[in-house]
Amino acid sequence: MSFFVKDAWAQAAPGGMESGFASLIPLILIFVIFYFLLLRPQIKRAKEHKQMVNSLAKGDEVVTNGGLLGRITRLDENFITLEIANGVQVKVQRNAVSSLLPKGTLKLS
Repeated sequence: MSFFVKDAWAQAAPGGMESGFASLIPLILIFVIFYFLLLRPQIKRAKEHKQMVNSLAKGDEVVTNGGLLGRITRLDENFITLEIANGVQVKVQRNAVSSLLPKGTLKLS
């Protein structure tokens, strides 16, 4: 059958070290992009939240993850007591506070 089609012979493999490193470059590039676009901002956000939770004080007005708005009346190491209306107080975990409101935002009545 070799009369019509020429036989294909395998060529020698190219150099080993250069091709091995070149195949790792896209993987390293993907990891660097992943770090700067996803991991770094998330770490920064978590650090800011932890700092905000540690700086809470009595009288601060806050919003919880569940959507409750209230004024802090008492602080413990792990819990805070929020006044959400006159005479209505609830106890929530400190980490449940999602953001701090400007003073005078709440009009409790």
